[in-house]
Amino acid sequence: MTNSTLKFEINSLPLEMRSEVADFIAFLKNKVKNSPSLKEREFGFAKGKISISDDFDAPLDEFKEYM
Repeated sequence: MTNSTLKFEINSLPLEMRSEVADFIAFLKNKVKNSPSLKEREFGFAKGKISISDDFDAPLDEFKEYM
């Protein structure tokens, strides 16, 4: 729904229902404001959890015929 369509739909409502829409918008804004935010990433968090073997760059036997 585009902004202009949404505005048209809201404006076509009776005045009492428009106030309900305004209350719901306030509820949604409060919900977004109070939602837990993402934690800031900690540098070095995965240190020691990932390892690469010493022969990582060594040619694979499966590709010897292409060399």
